[in-house]
Amino acid sequence: MKSTITFLFWLFIVTANAQLKTLSWNVENLGSSKTDSTISFIANTLKGYDVVALQEVVAGDGGAQAVTRLVDELNRKGAQWDYAISNPTSSSAYKTERYAFLWKTAEVKLVGKPWLERKYHLEIDREPYYATFEYKGKRLTLVNFHAITKRKQPETEIKYFKFLPAEYPHLNLIFIGDFNCPQSHTVFNPLRKMGWQNAFEKQKTSLRKECREADCLASEFDNIWYDPKKVTLSNANVIHFYNSFASLKKAREVSDHIPITAELTSK
Repeated sequence: MKSTITFLFWLFIVTANAQLKTLSWNVENLGSSKTDSTISFIANTLKGYDVVALQEVVAGDGGAQAVTRLVDELNRKGAQWDYAISNPTSSSAYKTERYAFLWKTAEVKLVGKPWLERKYHLEIDREPYYATFEYKGKRLTLVNFHAITKRKQPETEIKYFKFLPAEYPHLNLIFIGDFNCPQSHTVFNPLRKMGWQNAFEKQKTSLRKECREADCLASEFDNIWYDPKKVTLSNANVIHFYNSFASLKKAREVSDHIPITAELTSK
């Protein structure tokens, strides 16, 4: 009896502390140009996570098919995955793209249908893509985002993020992706004043074209923003995938960004 009680107590602690293993990656032009070996490498990088947010799935030229190829490859690695791909973003002023979410069906349940941001789709060139997931009985809504490039001033669209929590007051929003803007920028101050926090501080995530001695990373672009009153975040990390390649040029055939990861749970 004592061993049974101990086991149940241990099970309760493990369940209570269970967090969603999340990965976000700007995969740079995920489409027909990605070779089978590149798709396999990406799948091996993703397979240890529960839910994945991908940015820069091309709107044409095999983008949706590349996501399907990726999920097929993941399904051959021991777990079953499902996925959702956004419609092309509605930008007419910049480069339209798709987003994608991938998740392990044994661990994560998709709640409802994902959607592209409706209200601010004119103000934000590549409007965010939302999906609500249920994990261990708790729900989180990931807001997948790829900002316009630095030279086009991404702060002009990031400034609208301060309005999104009020648009979805009953959801536990988490902003995740490539902001093309460092977390130190003042455009994030309204979120900070609302109590929001960023997962990464001074963490470069984009690849240089050439390493400078041992420094292969250029800019602090990718991040996760969350409200600690609603969400617990731990073990924020990055994956230096380029170390698996003989050259940075070869690594950049996979992507010009590194993945970011974190463990999340709703309070």
